[in-house]
Amino acid sequence: MSDRNIHYETLGLTEASSFEEVQSARKRLVADYEDSPQKKESVEAAYDAILMERLKLRQEGKIKVPDRIRFAEKQAKPIATASSKTDKIENNGPQWFSDLLDQPESSSELLWPSIVFAGLAGFSWLLTSDDSLGASTALALGMMSAIYFLNKKTRKLWRSLGLTSIGLLVGLGLGVLIVQIFSSQGTALPDAQVSSLAASITLLVLWFITGFLR
Repeated sequence: MSDRNIHYETLGLTEASSFEEVQSARKRLVADYEDSPQKKESVEAAYDAILMERLKLRQEGKIKVPDRIRFAEKQAKPIATASSKTDKIENNGPQWFSDLLDQPESSSELLWPSIVFAGLAGFSWLLTSDDSLGASTALALGMMSAIYFLNKKTRKLWRSLGLTSIGLLVGLGLGVLIVQIFSSQGTALPDAQVSSLAASITLLVLWFITGFLR
C-alpha cells in the first residue's frame, strides 16, 4: 500500500474525496483524539501530506485546490487586541454615524477651541447687565470660530457652514428647553440671563462639533 493511500485511510477518505471532506475529517478526528496526542499527531501529519500532494498537483495544473487552505501547524488563532476590540465596537454603529464622528489625535487639537468657546461663554455672562448684547456678540464670534476650526480641519467650507448652522439651531433649541424647565419649576430668569444661558449652551454644542465631528 502506498503512502498516499495510508494518508487517506488515516482520515477515513479516498483520493476522490473533496477538499471540504478532507478538512471535515481532520477536524472531526482531531476532536476525537484530543486525549491521544499520538493519534492526533498522525491525523495532522496525514492532513498535511494530503495538502502538500494536492498543492503539488495544483502547481502542475492537474487539479484545483482552494486558495484558503492552511496547514494545521499554521492555523494560529488571532489574538484579540485592545485596538481590534475598539474597532469592533465602532463598527457596530451605523456607517453614516461612524463617518461623521472624528476622534482628536491629541488633546492639543481641543486646546484652542476649548479656550475660545469657554472665553466666549464667560464673555456672554459678563455683559448680562446690557440686555442681550453679550450673548449676541458671543454667538456671532462663536459661529465664526466654529466655521474657522471646522474649515481648518476638513478643508470644506460649505460643510463647515452647514455643521455650524446645525449646531446653532440645536444649541438654541436646547437653551429654550432648559429655560422652559426652569420656568415650569417657578424659577423666572431675567431676559439677559436667559440669553446668556442659551448662548452658553449653543457655544458648548459648537465646541463639540468642532472637536468631534468631521
